[in-house]
Amino acid sequence: MSTLKAYVFLADGFEEIEAVTPIDILRRANIDTSIISISDNKLVVGAHGISIEADCIFSEARFEDADALILPGGLPGTTNLSNHKELEQVILAHHTSKKLIAAICAAPSILGNLGMLDGKEAICYPSFEHQLKGAEVSRNKNVVKSGNIITAKAAGSSIAFALEIVRSLQNDELSSKIGEAIFI
Repeated sequence: MSTLKAYVFLADGFEEIEAVTPIDILRRANIDTSIISISDNKLVVGAHGISIEADCIFSEARFEDADALILPGGLPGTTNLSNHKELEQVILAHHTSKKLIAAICAAPSILGNLGMLDGKEAICYPSFEHQLKGAEVSRNKNVVKSGNIITAKAAGSSIAFALEIVRSLQNDELSSKIGEAIFI
Protein backbone atom coordinates (compact mmCIF):
# COMPACT_ATOMS: atom_id res chain seq x y z
CA MET A 1 0.00 0.00 0.00
CA SER A 2 1.41 3.38 -0.96
CA THR A 3 1.72 6.21 1.51
CA LEU A 4 -0.83 8.99 1.28
CA LYS A 5 0.71 12.36 0.40
CA ALA A 6 -0.55 15.86 1.20
CA TYR A 7 0.93 19.24 0.36
CA VAL A 8 0.23 22.38 2.39
CA PHE A 9 1.04 25.59 0.50
CA LEU A 10 2.30 28.60 2.42
CA ALA A 11 2.63 32.18 1.25
CA ASP A 12 3.72 35.16 3.31
CA GLY A 13 0.71 36.33 5.30
CA PHE A 14 -0.82 32.85 5.80
CA GLU A 15 -3.09 32.24 8.80
CA GLU A 16 -0.90 30.24 11.17
CA ILE A 17 -3.64 28.19 12.88
CA GLU A 18 -5.11 27.20 9.53
CA ALA A 19 -1.76 25.86 8.35
CA VAL A 20 -0.25 24.27 11.45
CA THR A 21 -3.41 22.48 12.61
CA PRO A 22 -3.87 20.43 9.41
CA ILE A 23 -0.12 19.72 9.25
CA ASP A 24 -0.17 18.41 12.83
CA ILE A 25 -3.35 16.35 12.51
CA LEU A 26 -2.43 14.84 9.13
CA ARG A 27 0.95 13.81 10.48
CA ARG A 28 -0.80 12.21 13.50
CA ALA A 29 -2.76 10.22 10.90
CA ASN A 30 0.52 9.08 9.29
CA ILE A 31 -0.24 11.02 6.12
CA ASP A 32 3.03 12.20 4.57
CA THR A 33 2.48 15.95 4.75
CA SER A 34 4.90 18.39 3.13
CA ILE A 35 4.99 22.13 3.71
CA ILE A 36 5.62 24.03 0.48
CA SER A 37 6.69 27.68 0.29
CA ILE A 38 5.44 29.35 -2.88
CA SER A 39 8.31 31.85 -2.74
CA ASP A 40 12.03 31.27 -3.26
CA ASN A 41 12.55 31.24 0.51
CA LYS A 42 11.83 28.29 2.80
CA LEU A 43 11.07 30.66 5.67
CA VAL A 44 7.48 31.89 5.40
CA VAL A 45 6.08 34.56 7.72
CA GLY A 46 2.45 34.25 8.80
CA ALA A 47 -0.15 36.97 9.20
CA HIS A 48 0.64 37.25 12.92
CA GLY A 49 4.42 37.26 12.63
CA ILE A 50 5.00 33.53 13.24
CA SER A 51 7.60 32.10 10.87
CA ILE A 52 7.45 28.53 9.57
CA GLU A 53 10.25 26.80 7.72
CA ALA A 54 8.83 24.92 4.75
CA ASP A 55 10.10 21.50 3.75
CA CYS A 56 10.88 22.87 0.29
CA ILE A 57 10.14 25.68 -2.11
CA PHE A 58 7.55 25.32 -4.86
CA SER A 59 10.05 25.22 -7.74
CA GLU A 60 11.82 22.20 -6.17
CA ALA A 61 8.69 20.13 -5.60
CA ARG A 62 6.71 17.75 -7.76
CA PHE A 63 3.02 17.27 -7.08
CA GLU A 64 2.02 14.30 -9.25
CA ASP A 65 1.96 12.03 -6.19
CA ALA A 66 -0.38 14.32 -4.23
CA ASP A 67 -3.50 12.83 -2.70
CA ALA A 68 -4.48 16.20 -1.20
CA LEU A 69 -3.64 19.87 -1.71
CA ILE A 70 -4.30 22.16 1.26
CA LEU A 71 -4.67 25.94 1.09
CA PRO A 72 -4.66 27.89 4.37
CA GLY A 73 -6.29 31.31 4.38
CA GLY A 74 -5.10 34.54 5.93
CA LEU A 75 -4.22 37.86 4.37
CA PRO A 76 -2.27 38.62 2.37
CA GLY A 77 -1.49 34.87 2.22
CA THR A 78 -4.61 34.02 0.22
CA THR A 79 -3.89 36.83 -2.25
CA ASN A 80 -0.31 35.60 -2.62
CA LEU A 81 -1.48 32.02 -3.25
CA SER A 82 -4.07 33.25 -5.72
CA ASN A 83 -1.48 35.22 -7.70
CA HIS A 84 0.89 32.24 -8.09
CA LYS A 85 0.20 30.99 -11.64
CA GLU A 86 2.18 27.74 -11.31
CA LEU A 87 0.19 26.83 -8.17
CA GLU A 88 -3.00 27.61 -10.08
CA GLN A 89 -1.97 25.04 -12.71
CA VAL A 90 -1.24 22.41 -10.02
CA ILE A 91 -4.65 23.03 -8.41
CA LEU A 92 -6.48 22.79 -11.74
CA ALA A 93 -4.69 19.57 -12.72
CA HIS A 94 -5.40 18.06 -9.30
CA HIS A 95 -9.08 19.01 -9.63
CA THR A 96 -9.28 17.47 -13.11
CA SER A 97 -7.96 14.23 -11.56
CA LYS A 98 -10.76 14.44 -8.93
CA LYS A 99 -8.21 14.39 -6.10
CA LEU A 100 -8.86 16.09 -2.77
CA ILE A 101 -8.46 19.87 -2.47
CA ALA A 102 -9.02 21.54 0.90
CA ALA A 103 -9.21 25.30 1.51
CA ILE A 104 -10.09 27.27 4.64
CA CYS A 105 -11.14 30.83 5.54
CA ALA A 106 -10.36 33.17 2.62
CA ALA A 107 -8.67 30.43 0.53
CA PRO A 108 -11.89 28.87 -0.86
CA SER A 109 -12.15 32.10 -2.87
CA ILE A 110 -9.22 30.80 -4.94
CA LEU A 111 -11.28 27.75 -5.92
CA GLY A 112 -14.33 29.90 -6.67
CA ASN A 113 -12.33 32.23 -8.87
CA LEU A 114 -10.95 29.21 -10.75
CA GLY A 115 -14.50 27.99 -11.47
CA MET A 116 -14.07 24.84 -9.39
CA LEU A 117 -17.12 25.31 -7.16
CA ASP A 118 -19.87 25.20 -9.80
CA GLY A 119 -22.75 23.17 -8.37
CA LYS A 120 -20.88 22.41 -5.15
CA GLU A 121 -21.70 23.36 -1.58
CA ALA A 122 -18.95 25.49 -0.03
CA ILE A 123 -18.15 27.72 2.95
CA CYS A 124 -15.56 30.40 3.65
CA TYR A 125 -14.91 33.45 5.77
CA PRO A 126 -18.14 35.48 5.41
CA SER A 127 -16.63 38.53 3.69
CA PHE A 128 -15.32 36.26 0.88
CA GLU A 129 -18.62 34.49 0.12
CA HIS A 130 -19.15 36.55 -3.04
CA GLN A 131 -16.04 34.91 -4.49
CA LEU A 132 -17.42 31.36 -4.18
CA LYS A 133 -18.58 31.62 -7.80
CA GLY A 134 -21.10 28.96 -8.78
CA ALA A 135 -21.29 27.45 -5.28
CA GLU A 136 -24.24 26.92 -3.00
CA VAL A 137 -22.88 28.89 -0.03
CA SER A 138 -23.45 27.16 3.29
CA ARG A 139 -23.89 29.56 6.18
CA ASN A 140 -24.78 27.17 8.98
CA LYS A 141 -21.76 24.85 8.86
CA ASN A 142 -18.09 25.25 9.72
CA VAL A 143 -16.76 22.58 7.32
CA VAL A 144 -18.27 21.34 4.06
CA LYS A 145 -17.21 18.45 1.83
CA SER A 146 -18.67 18.52 -1.65
CA GLY A 147 -17.24 16.05 -4.12
CA ASN A 148 -13.44 16.28 -4.04
CA ILE A 149 -13.43 19.67 -2.30
CA ILE A 150 -13.39 20.48 1.41
CA THR A 151 -13.95 24.07 2.49
CA ALA A 152 -14.02 25.56 5.98
CA LYS A 153 -15.15 28.84 7.49
CA ALA A 154 -12.24 30.24 9.50
CA ALA A 155 -9.42 29.67 12.00
CA GLY A 156 -11.86 28.38 14.62
CA SER A 157 -12.77 25.54 12.24
CA SER A 158 -9.17 24.36 11.81
CA ILE A 159 -9.44 21.15 13.86
CA ALA A 160 -12.73 20.09 12.26
CA PHE A 161 -11.24 20.97 8.85
CA ALA A 162 -8.16 18.82 9.47
CA LEU A 163 -10.21 15.91 10.79
CA GLU A 164 -12.41 16.04 7.68
CA ILE A 165 -9.28 15.80 5.52
CA VAL A 166 -8.20 12.72 7.51
CA ARG A 167 -11.72 11.26 7.20
CA SER A 168 -11.66 11.81 3.43
CA LEU A 169 -8.16 10.39 2.88
CA GLN A 170 -8.33 7.60 5.47
CA ASN A 171 -11.61 6.82 7.26
CA ASP A 172 -14.11 7.87 9.94
CA GLU A 173 -12.53 5.63 12.56
CA LEU A 174 -9.07 7.21 12.37
CA SER A 175 -10.50 10.73 12.25
CA SER A 176 -12.62 10.01 15.35
CA LYS A 177 -9.68 8.38 17.14
CA ILE A 178 -7.49 11.45 16.59
CA GLY A 179 -10.34 13.74 17.65
CA GLU A 180 -10.75 11.76 20.87
CA ALA A 181 -6.98 11.80 21.51
CA ILE A 182 -6.92 15.59 21.36
CA PHE A 183 -10.12 15.86 23.43
CA ILE A 184 -12.47 17.57 21.01
